[in-house]
Amino acid sequence: MKKFASVLGEERQEFPGNMIYLPDEEGQAVFAPSRFTWNDDRLKHPHRSEFRLYYSDNEIVQTLAGEGDLVVLLKTVKNELVVIISPEGSTSEQQLLYLFGLEETKRKFMVVRNLNLQHQDIGYAGRYILESLDMELPDEDVAYAEEMFARFPHGFPATADFSAFCRGTVKNVSPRDAPDEALMAWWKREKGLMRIMEKHVIAGQLEAGFGNPSERTDNFLRFALSVLNRRKSRAGHSFEQHLEVIFKANKVSYIRHAMTENRNQPDFLFPSANAYKDPQFPESGLTMLGVKTTLKDRWRQVLAEAERIPAKHLVTMDVSISINQMKQMQAANLQLVIPAENFTTFSTAQQSDLINLADFISLVRLKEASIL
Repeated sequence: MKKFASVLGEERQEFPGNMIYLPDEEGQAVFAPSRFTWNDDRLKHPHRSEFRLYYSDNEIVQTLAGEGDLVVLLKTVKNELVVIISPEGSTSEQQLLYLFGLEETKRKFMVVRNLNLQHQDIGYAGRYILESLDMELPDEDVAYAEEMFARFPHGFPATADFSAFCRGTVKNVSPRDAPDEALMAWWKREKGLMRIMEKHVIAGQLEAGFGNPSERTDNFLRFALSVLNRRKSRAGHSFEQHLEVIFKANKVSYIRHAMTENRNQPDFLFPSANAYKDPQFPESGLTMLGVKTTLKDRWRQVLAEAERIPAKHLVTMDVSISINQMKQMQAANLQLVIPAENFTTFSTAQQSDLINLADFISLVRLKEASIL
């Protein structure tokens, strides 16, 4: 308990805060407000101390958390406590261990002192994980905000137009010579500017209000839902559009969303729909690529999208995917494609089973050359 005392002190204290449970299957994190009390239950004993941390009862403690789960206790610079619980062996567990620079431990309980998001260089992977916890992060792309608002004064434009604008603000990257670097630079810039635009649009709506009192609640809920749906939809479409620009720069033949068996539509099919439908075209010359910004259990959706291609590929911006989930993908003959920058979020053993975007493009080119 000395580690706890070094963070929480040696006097009785009460802290506001939250508990967060990160499910490994598809679904959102579960949040539960909590009051925490740190107390020495043997305060009057002359020679012994027995510190305990008490917390409010909630759904997470009662029904979700289980034996073997990872528990991370954070004390923020605002003197609040955040307890994050993640299932044993899950992707979210591996992401937390990566984010806080922690090693695997049999005790499964970690204490992190003074999480200062304003002055910590956490990189893309760190921002990705913290955003999944709904933690507020400082904007990094404010230098381009004025140009963005001048270009799009009426709010969100079409996704393709916004993605093209974001790519145009990134200099000194080559989608042909360094596709992984280009993809990450474009993706990070678009996420940053998207966040700034979203705050601008939300602020405008809050100022305008949500109608008369009888409709206000329903209008607010519809608006909030539209914000969430737009965020998810635009992320997926912009990811595909950045990839398409890279494939064009590398002069590889492809088609997006071609119809295959049972009306399935792979995100990218190489080299063409006609080649896929031609029974004389060798299967060894075909490639499919699924695109998922995040995985959870959604990676299984790509397995049925092109029956002629037994070995499938899936590109994602997800980080620190669990060993168990990667084993399931390997058993399903699914190869993960990860931008090179994100390799460091995986263990050394896992990295040998990954390929980056440049590797994937080289594979497609090799297949094209073999059938010419």
